[in-house]
Amino acid sequence: MTILVAYDGSADSRTAIEFAAKHLSAEPTVIVTVWEPLLVQFRKYPIAAAGISPDTEDEARSQAEQHAKEGAELALAGGISDVTYRAVADNESIWKTIVDVADEIDATLIVTGSRGLAGVRSVLLGSVSNHVLHHAHRPTLIVPPSRTPEKA
Repeated sequence: MTILVAYDGSADSRTAIEFAAKHLSAEPTVIVTVWEPLLVQFRKYPIAAAGISPDTEDEARSQAEQHAKEGAELALAGGISDVTYRAVADNESIWKTIVDVADEIDATLIVTGSRGLAGVRSVLLGSVSNHVLHHAHRPTLIVPPSRTPEKA
């Protein structure tokens, strides 16, 4: 069994790693961070292309690699002993890249966090976890945001 955990540095993806470490710690785990190359961003947001410097692509790749490494360190600290990590360039969509990597490594399970969006916000903004759930042909676990105790 190999587990793929999608990690982007957010609190929600941190919660997903913590859940996986607590409940699935005996399994080999791959932490994947997906990043968007400039050409993909230009296709999606052509107006934004004017303000981007040539160093932005290297910075994005470096940041993704740092996020992936951070995710692996969290997994190790949480008790997963067999952890690898990788940063993968997105050429189409983040959710598709996650599904493709899961297929490539023949993951038994995909674990991802959820932004907790609902209703119209989810439809307008899209949901990586929702798309992964509906397009991956393998078990997918979506970990909801952690509950923080309300302050009195």
